[in-house]
Amino acid sequence: QVQLVESGGGLVQAGGSLRLSCAASGRSFSNVAMGWFRQALGKEREFVAGISYSGTYYADAVKDRFTISRDNAKNTVYLQMNSLKPEDTAVYFCAARRRYYSDVARERNEYDYWGQGTQVTVSS
Repeated sequence: QVQLVESGGGLVQAGGSLRLSCAASGRSFSNVAMGWFRQALGKEREFVAGISYSGTYYADAVKDRFTISRDNAKNTVYLQMNSLKPEDTAVYFCAARRRYYSDVARERNEYDYWGQGTQVTVSS
C-alpha cells in the first residue's frame, strides 16, 4: 500500500524558514515525478513545486524562495521554504505520479498518490 506522509509544518514568523518532508512507502519513487501543492482556506489547491528526472519546477509565487529536492535512498522529497510570507499560509500536500520517468505536471488531477497534508502558518 502506497503512503505519502508529510511532516515539518508549523507556525513561523514572516521572513522565517521551514523544511517540509514527504516520506514515501509502499514502492520506490525514484525517477517518478513528485510535487508539492498547497491549499489556503477557501481557495483551490495549487501547484507549488515539482521534481522529476528532467529537473525541478516552481510556481512563480515561490520561485527563488523555495527549493524542492529528493533523497532516493530514503524515498523522501523535501521542500525548503525560505523568506516565508503570510500569503504562504496553507495546508501543504505531497503528491506523486504513478509512472516511472513521468514528468512534473502542474495540474492536481495528474497525480495518483497524495499525503494527508501539513499545516504551514506564517504570521506577520
